[in-house]
Amino acid sequence: MVGGQRIGPGKVALLKAVGETGSIAAAGRALGMSYRRAWRLIEELNGCFRAPLVAAQTGGKSGGGAGLTALGKSVIAHYTAIDDKAHKAAARHLKALRATMRDG
Repeated sequence: MVGGQRIGPGKVALLKAVGETGSIAAAGRALGMSYRRAWRLIEELNGCFRAPLVAAQTGGKSGGGAGLTALGKSVIAHYTAIDDKAHKAAARHLKALRATMRDG
């Protein structure tokens, strides 16, 4: 959570998928969600920041599409760095917990 707004692994995965596919609809399909759900999450993300993370072009004869803005790419990079550091910091503790658990 940042400033009362929420961003987590699901939303970051959606942002990454938009960057990879160039489409909100294709990103949603790749993650097993409806276009409507994907679009709402993108709108929510765009509303959380001072500038949009995803820029969409409307469809038409040449088709539409969507892409990450520079800020969108930056948010992904920062989130990924935080996630990586958290996993590294917790690794020793997680290993200790796993050692105390039953198999299976």
